Amino acid sequence: MSDRAKGAVLTMFGGACWGISGCVGQYLFTRQGMDSTWLVPIRLGLAGLILCAWYGVKNWRLLIDPWRTKRNARDLIIYGLAGVSCCQFLYFLTIQLSTAGTATILQDLSPVLILGITCLMNRRGPRPFEVMSVMLALIGVFLLTTHGSLTSLAVSPAALVSGVLSAFCVVIYTMWPKNLQKQYPTPMLQGWAFLMGGTMFTLIFRPWQLHYRPTAAGVLGIAAVVLIGNVLAFSCYMSGVKLIGPQKSSLYSFAEPVTAAIISTLVLGSPFTAWDALGFVCIFLMLVLLRLSGERKAAPSHAVHQHG
Repeated sequence: MSDRAKGAVLTMFGGACWGISGCVGQYLFTRQGMDSTWLVPIRLGLAGLILCAWYGVKNWRLLIDPWRTKRNARDLIIYGLAGVSCCQFLYFLTIQLSTAGTATILQDLSPVLILGITCLMNRRGPRPFEVMSVMLALIGVFLLTTHGSLTSLAVSPAALVSGVLSAFCVVIYTMWPKNLQKQYPTPMLQGWAFLMGGTMFTLIFRPWQLHYRPTAAGVLGIAAVVLIGNVLAFSCYMSGVKLIGPQKSSLYSFAEPVTAAIISTLVLGSPFTAWDALGFVCIFLMLVLLRLSGERKAAPSHAVHQHG
């Protein structure tokens, strides 16, 4: 199997694992009576302990090295709390307020937000294909959230707000930690982010005061969310990114909302209409357009490098 095929399989599998994790979260909320304020601190804390313990055994000095300088410590805190952890909470809150498929597709608006911020930072207007990608994203969200009706929402305003905010958090953890990622393995940074987020949300939400006790199925669900949604999904996806690059990976990661929509519809009984399908298609086309434009911009420099 070629590196391109391996990368495609790994990124699609990683995305599918995230989709499965979202559906397990939906099951825990709708069938097990869990609340996102109870689940998220436990999920983040356990995933953080697993990843930090792994890197602690491998290389303890490397694990604590980001905290040795003020800049790295500041960047790690912003990346971990404002980016990764708030994204995780808002994503699961959106699932609780709507469905796993809707939450995932709203989070996939992040490439358009990154595009807008890039235009502002470079002080330039959007190019024609960028305008088209934004229009596709807006049409997709409109179809998903209104089902074509101008007078009513198919998704609650709270779910729409939390879903879009989760996309903003994706922007933060995608664009902010470039300095850190040059120095440290990304899964290690994720471990610290999860651990900090688990601690922060435990102090904020105090899950022990909810007096919730999970059943055996609930415990299995928590294990699936942590192991499939954090450890396995991230490891496979990042392995794929190394082989085919982030632009192509973002396209193949569309397996996440597709998996979430299929499972939540067929297994959990969530409604999925033709409007939802059209919305998914619009956002998928947006990702394709951004990927093709990215390849077009990368092609000249790649050709120069080969000839040089």
